Amino acid sequence: MKKPLLLLLSVILLSANAPQKPTTPNVVLFFIDDMGAVDLGCYGNVFNQTPNIDKLAKRGVKFTNAYSACTVCSPSRAALMTGKYPAQLHLTDWIAGHVKKNPKLNIPDWRMYLPQEEKTIAEHLHEKGYSTWHVGKWHLGEGDTYLPTNQGFDLNIGGSNWGQPKGSYFSPFKMPHLQDDDSKGYYLTDRLTDEAVKLIENQDTHKPFFLNFWHYGVHTPLQARADKIEKYKQLLKEKDPQKNPVYAAMIESVDESVARVMATLEKKNMLENTLVVFAADNGTLMTTATSHPFRKGKGWSYEGGTRTPLLVYWKGHFENGLEVHSPAITMDISATILKAVGLAIPKTLHGNDLNAIVSKKKMEERPLFWHYPHYHEGNNPYGAVRKGDWKLIEFYESGALELYNLKNDIGETQNLASTEPAKTKELANLLNNWRTKMKAQMPTPNPDFKP
Repeated sequence: MKKPLLLLLSVILLSANAPQKPTTPNVVLFFIDDMGAVDLGCYGNVFNQTPNIDKLAKRGVKFTNAYSACTVCSPSRAALMTGKYPAQLHLTDWIAGHVKKNPKLNIPDWRMYLPQEEKTIAEHLHEKGYSTWHVGKWHLGEGDTYLPTNQGFDLNIGGSNWGQPKGSYFSPFKMPHLQDDDSKGYYLTDRLTDEAVKLIENQDTHKPFFLNFWHYGVHTPLQARADKIEKYKQLLKEKDPQKNPVYAAMIESVDESVARVMATLEKKNMLENTLVVFAADNGTLMTTATSHPFRKGKGWSYEGGTRTPLLVYWKGHFENGLEVHSPAITMDISATILKAVGLAIPKTLHGNDLNAIVSKKKMEERPLFWHYPHYHEGNNPYGAVRKGDWKLIEFYESGALELYNLKNDIGETQNLASTEPAKTKELANLLNNWRTKMKAQMPTPNPDFKP
């Protein structure tokens, strides 16, 4: 009788000493540059081939009314890291922004860095024992002080003040914090993916990790692998502003990156316990491709500037190809990650846990806001609010208001401000009160303006 008892005790002791899988999920966050919602097959694009991202949508949850926190990159990235509106952070333009000649309004003295006193989701996760890795674009401040490694990340590969490749998407990259090698023609999207895959492969399975994977793609310069460009040229039967062979080739490389990361997670038996998020920082650049049926694109006040993809997968929570039509915004990703790993969502965060929608818990209708006191791509400084089906835009130069019913007019073609005065007043007051609460910086009249 003693031998079976000794054997049982041995098994118990071995089980107790064996490395345990993390009880909280790993987190993989893909954040793509300049990718609008209509760039992907799962959002209706019939030219760009994105089978692996589409598979993620079928496997997880697709948000059909997803927005970026800003119409350009740096503010959205700051919002993602902190869970706060760019207006409150006073980081409201891409760093370092455009300088308009003879502007009617002077832009405010805004902040060109993510303040170190702001606690990032990486810092929250690091405190909880996560390995934290940043791979790719950062663009949240000049100098070493504002690098990812000073914002909660153990490791930084390729992140700096660069907003895009300054030379080429092909090696040698000559990029800060990304070591060049002897391989000529190494494509940047592939190189960053190789680094991300290595990190996952070498991670101890008992320790959770946060991979913050921010691709430089699909930002300009438009450069892609020659074989992929040729493939799409052959598919292009006639000129179409929404079908760009080089852009499609860049998107396909991002799609392959997603496939490789997902395959590595499966190989390591990690996928069932990993929260995977796929999102973007703003809409499509208009000179690259159109955002139809949305109006305009990156840098603009209209839907094309801020409509982005948002896909989330986490087994048992975000799965089964569900489509969610409730509006979502960048800061919701921050809140969702914190909640998923078992942390309380600070009251200072402006996002909501997306799992509350997916699990069909009741969620109050909430307004979403934008504040862009800058000039960009021909667009004037503006503020905007969406509540329900209604969206109001206020242009700061003239004070002009535009009101759209997005349910009936997704292309924002009919300004209803004059025919719906009560709704216009309601949303204008809502927007103004929100700006006051955020202590948003406003542009001021330029005394030297020459009409």
